[in-house]
Amino acid sequence: MERPPARLESFVPELVYFEPDALSYPKGKRIHEWAVQQGLPVRMTTSHNRITDLPGESELEKYRIAKRTLVVGLRKTLKFDTSKPSAEYAIPIATGCMAHCHYCYLQTTLGAKPYVRVYVNTEEIMDAARGYIAERAPQITRFEAACTSDPVGLEPISGSLAELIEFMADQELGRLRFVTKFHHVDSLLGLRHNGHTRIRFSVNARYVIKNFEPATSSFEQRIEAAGKVARAGYPIGFLIAPIIWHDGWEEGYAELLDRLAKALPSGVPDLTFELIQHRFTKTAKNTIEKRYPKTKLEMDIEKRKYKWGRWGQGKYVYPDEQADALRMFISERIFDRFPQATIDYFT
Repeated sequence: MERPPARLESFVPELVYFEPDALSYPKGKRIHEWAVQQGLPVRMTTSHNRITDLPGESELEKYRIAKRTLVVGLRKTLKFDTSKPSAEYAIPIATGCMAHCHYCYLQTTLGAKPYVRVYVNTEEIMDAARGYIAERAPQITRFEAACTSDPVGLEPISGSLAELIEFMADQELGRLRFVTKFHHVDSLLGLRHNGHTRIRFSVNARYVIKNFEPATSSFEQRIEAAGKVARAGYPIGFLIAPIIWHDGWEEGYAELLDRLAKALPSGVPDLTFELIQHRFTKTAKNTIEKRYPKTKLEMDIEKRKYKWGRWGQGKYVYPDEQADALRMFISERIFDRFPQATIDYFT
């Protein structure tokens, strides 16, 4: 009999840095007390953007240690980046992720700073969000909290999502969105959210999760968590990404959608799907192969189509025939199992 996969526990770093000013905030003090109680090595740093003394003999070892390092600081830049097509703005509560997804775009966007950062000045961040909401009134303004991190994986330490959810519940023209590969949602279920926060789960076929998403919650854990969130009345969505062409992909994605249909209450309103095929750049390919030298991730540029981006930078995607097959197969099964759902985009 096959043993069930081990339950992923919440993230506990191996090393914690603090900016001195972070300790003047209640959240910074609380995280510091927690780190000391956990017996974690605690160091000070002048800036969360410049950690130069990470241990490790090689670049690969330093990278792996960095992914287990937490840096607690202040978000000094309160100008929010845009976050199309998911939202109007990214709301910055954390940067970096403890997961080891081989394909992740953070491999290149975070470059030499793969450590995990949380920001303790959430009141100032929320004040900035009020300003953006006021600027766009009477239009609704959406904020994405997971552009550069997976905040659910950090929620047991930071509590920042709970603050944002209750803040956004009171904003008539504000909405919060985030996506996660983690199942640590229990602390969010009883919050007053007023339907203003959409929680989305990044889900995939078992093959993809097993081979390319180390240090994330399992297939079963994510589906169970999605059912909990839906029953708590949150608007919910699913990001199927990256969609990967592999042996048995039809069975894998059909099983995923079957399991979601069984886990969710029937007729979940306003259910959304976002579909993203696997893509990579040459820079990402080189970085991934250095950091995960045994990866099974297919990145053969001879088998791909080069697609230009809107900013003059291109990526390698599947040829049209494969991309169309993926899109049609998954879309048809979404509408078969969730006739009330919408697919926001396939890219």
